[in-house]
Amino acid sequence: MKILVTGGAGFIGSAVVRRAIADGHAVVNLDALTYAACLDNVASVAEAPGYAFEHADIRDRVALDRVFARHQPDAVMHLAAETHVDRSIDGPGAFVETNVNGTFHLLEAARAHWQSRGRPEGFRFHHVSTDEVFGSLGATGHFTEDTPYDPRSPYSASKAASDHLVRAWGATYGLPVVVSNCSNNYGPYHFPEKLIPVVILNALAGRPIPVYGDGSNVRDWLYVEDHAEALLTVLQRGAVGRSYAIGGGNERSNLDLVRTICAILDDRRPRTAGPHADLITFVSDRPGHDARYAIDATRIRDDLGWRPSVTLDQGLARTVDWYLDNAKWWQALLDRDGVGRRLGAGA
Repeated sequence: MKILVTGGAGFIGSAVVRRAIADGHAVVNLDALTYAACLDNVASVAEAPGYAFEHADIRDRVALDRVFARHQPDAVMHLAAETHVDRSIDGPGAFVETNVNGTFHLLEAARAHWQSRGRPEGFRFHHVSTDEVFGSLGATGHFTEDTPYDPRSPYSASKAASDHLVRAWGATYGLPVVVSNCSNNYGPYHFPEKLIPVVILNALAGRPIPVYGDGSNVRDWLYVEDHAEALLTVLQRGAVGRSYAIGGGNERSNLDLVRTICAILDDRRPRTAGPHADLITFVSDRPGHDARYAIDATRIRDDLGWRPSVTLDQGLARTVDWYLDNAKWWQALLDRDGVGRRLGAGA
């Protein structure tokens, strides 16, 4: 297939690009190159015969029409989005512009392209979303594809809106859409404003490791390369109009997660001043911080045969090792806007 990947210079998008090229697909990587994007993420495939890059914004319909006309993709994987909850608290407008309006423009450009080619049955528009659209769980239960939407942050609300747009374009115009909602991702090339990179980099620098509230918030963690495999599986084998919940089956509280990373670093890079966990510092909680996320991934496992290959302990060890071995990559990002300072506390 020739796949148009939006946001392919970002964290999850670049993993999809690398995996798609490795699987023999042609890829058009469309990215606006905003603060969280990095072309080094796809440097390993930049010279591949099937790879092309387009510097464009999904909010720019003229640019989108040009890209579709030039490359004639067989499928769209839509990952371009503003994603950091803390940033959405400080500046929700950017999330509405990109995640809602940008998705609308991409849907319209994809629909025009699909119709111009005679509405081929094999075309797919795969919208990649998050489990955060479902809100917050209590101590028990799991999100499924049928969980009612209950977004609680500007980020998750904007993603929920984009999910609804995609389903509406499928129902109203017949556009062949699939939707996936994933749990928290982690792994190589994770932008250093997110929790796991913050823990690793602060620990290496001997700085306080911030933990929101009491650290009891629970997440289901999914290794990004497993997620990339799942997304390509959904694109190629998922049923039109269906949604797929993708989880790692690895629940852990934020505090336990941080302690696990500190223990790995104690083994890899011991501190003379004591264990890395001594750097843990509890800070004021994020406004509206969801208590727990957990995904029931039965549908994608039973219908499509996908399951994660990496446990959380294995994935965290791989991730820590990657950051230790790739200091040049993350050091180049430390001066980008917002990195290294607390965001989202203004509410």
